[in-house]
Amino acid sequence: MDHFLQSESLFVEYLKIEKNASPYTVTYYREDIQSFFTFLKREGITHLQSVDYQFVRVFLTFLYEKGLSRRSVARKISSLRSLYKFLERESIVSQNPFINVSTPKIDKPVPEFFYKQELDKLFTVNDLTDPLGQRNQAILEILYATGIRVSECVGLTLNDVDFDLNTLLVLGKGRKERYVPFGSYARTALKLYVDDGRNELLQKAKANNTKALFLNAKGNQLTTKGVRLVLDKIVKAAALTIDIHPHKLRHTFATHMLNEGADLRVVQELLGHEHLSSTQVYTHVTKDRLRNVYMNSHPRARNGK
Repeated sequence: MDHFLQSESLFVEYLKIEKNASPYTVTYYREDIQSFFTFLKREGITHLQSVDYQFVRVFLTFLYEKGLSRRSVARKISSLRSLYKFLERESIVSQNPFINVSTPKIDKPVPEFFYKQELDKLFTVNDLTDPLGQRNQAILEILYATGIRVSECVGLTLNDVDFDLNTLLVLGKGRKERYVPFGSYARTALKLYVDDGRNELLQKAKANNTKALFLNAKGNQLTTKGVRLVLDKIVKAAALTIDIHPHKLRHTFATHMLNEGADLRVVQELLGHEHLSSTQVYTHVTKDRLRNVYMNSHPRARNGK
């Protein structure tokens, strides 16, 4: 087998088995690695051991000349650094030429989130007498109440819901499980859907034995694309001229929790973040929150008080 193909195959196997990487993660790694291998072949390099730090600089120049963003370059560096770290562990190469390559500084944009007035409109548009309306309301409430990812949401089963403790058992990245609580509004919406709307949708399936929590109009498991369509429909019905994506509700959950004083590490646990730095992007504060804290805290912010 070709040296490059063999190295890629071993690394992908490592990602899937040892790291429990998602299909999306594996796909991104493969794309980055394959583009690097193509460049190596073009430059006459036949073995990964032959790559040194100076050659990596040539590769980076090539990427920037192609017009890649700093974010894309940073991802490729990270992917190839991980590849070489694995190959070094397996004694396929003796050194990692990417180990001392600095990652381009990336400006982290403030995550978009909904304000309370926008959320209030979203929660009023679904027809709660209709099975799909009940499902849509349950999805909206659960995504905002828990901050779970859309992939985690569509992966939920009936057995993952505990109405006694008001918690969900969520299977996150790397197949790591975590319990996430939900509040009274989400409980009411989810209970109505499970007891009523879901049963009606299930009757439309050819084989109505699925344990998936959220079903589509045909009674089969809802997909991530389906959730996006649901949210787009809700926004349109609310007559809002805003962009929506499932992650925006996750951003909103984290922002509102932290703005109301929740501990950063608790929010990290609820979101299923491996690193605290992933959660810290939500520590921005809204103008309203900033003003309220100032008015309540500064000794001379208010007259006569």
